[in-house]
Parts: sequence; structure tokens; C-alpha cells
Amino acid sequence: MALISRITENLKQRAWWANALLAFCLYMTIVYLPFDLFFKPLAQDQEVWFGLMFTGWSAKFGGVAHWLIYALGAYGLLHQKAWLRPWSSLYVLQVALSMLLWAMLDSRGAGIMQGLIAATPFIGLAALLHFKPNHYLNQDAGEA
Repeated sequence: MALISRITENLKQRAWWANALLAFCLYMTIVYLPFDLFFKPLAQDQEVWFGLMFTGWSAKFGGVAHWLIYALGAYGLLHQKAWLRPWSSLYVLQVALSMLLWAMLDSRGAGIMQGLIAATPFIGLAALLHFKPNHYLNQDAGEA
């Protein structure tokens, strides 16, 4: 029961959206990316960075980078590390830019309006991460 109360207390220290982001980072770190890296066939692997699609081995290397980013995000959110800011907001802005560029440049993209629609929630999340660090960082701890 002590573990449950520790988890509950930890979750109370962050806003709901930061807890949702923590859950997403944990899922990506523990479930999705290990599957993507170790079980997905090389011929089917795809990763997108800055709106560009990578396949094969370059996708596997991009997957390792994603794994590291999500693991650091999960650790930083879980332990409310100050170094998470500004890196988290910059990464989320990169996701928004990727969605916009993908929609505009890739033949499978849907155009600039759909790209803007897809990017908007990520721009909002980046703004929350940048302007509301007290919602996910323990400002009293003063530790980096």
C-alpha cells in the first residue's frame, strides 16, 4: 500500500496534462519503442524527423534517438527535474514542425491546413511546457 500512496502523491504534484505526458513517455519508453526497435522488421521500420521519412537502418537509428528522448522525458517528469525545461518544449515544437512539414512536403501529406490543424495541439503543449513549468517541475526542490 505504501507504493500506491507514493505514486498517488507523486501524481498530485503535476497538472493533469503533465501526468498524461508522463504516461505517454512511459508507454513509448517501455512498450512501443522496444517493440519498434527489436521486433519490427527492418523493411517496415519508419521514423519521421523534421517532416522527413527515414526507413531501414536510418529509421532504427532514429528509433534509438526517440527511445532516449522519451526515456529522459519520463525520468525528468517523474522526478521533476529542472533540466527538462526548455528541452521538452523544444522537442514538442520539433514534433509540431515535423507535422507541418510532412503535410506540406511529402506526397502523402494532406496540405498546409491539415498540417496546421495537426500541429496546433503540439504548439499548445509546447507553450504549456515552456510557460507553466510550475505545473510539472518541483520549484521548491531547487535541484537540477
